Amino acid sequence: MKTVIHTENAPAAIGPYSQALAFDKLVFTSGQLPLDPVTMAFVEGGVKEQAYQSLSNLKAVLEQAGAGVDTVLKTTCFLANMEDFAVFNEVYTEVFGTEAAPARSCVQAARLPKDALVEVEAIAFIK
Repeated sequence: MKTVIHTENAPAAIGPYSQALAFDKLVFTSGQLPLDPVTMAFVEGGVKEQAYQSLSNLKAVLEQAGAGVDTVLKTTCFLANMEDFAVFNEVYTEVFGTEAAPARSCVQAARLPKDALVEVEAIAFIK
């Protein structure tokens, strides 16, 4: 049976979806935008700041599910501009490290919701 995951420490869904769903010992997150969970506005700055916020939101959702960044198996990362790949990787590495980092796909999207620069989703196991 699936379980809906919700936390006030990440932005509320902006459409008909859940922040995440858990099934057995796995959690599947929706894409996390770089929105401040309190104001629902983008953080100030560019791709670096947006990457930090998206990953902070992702962490909050994972922790609500009983998982964490250390249990992430796979991420899918969406960038508005692939020229931001190096900057995004710097932030991503700070969060996930390089040893046993999750499997990952990173693609440029023609347009992200609300014209975000970054969006990140994950699949993780629950501790």
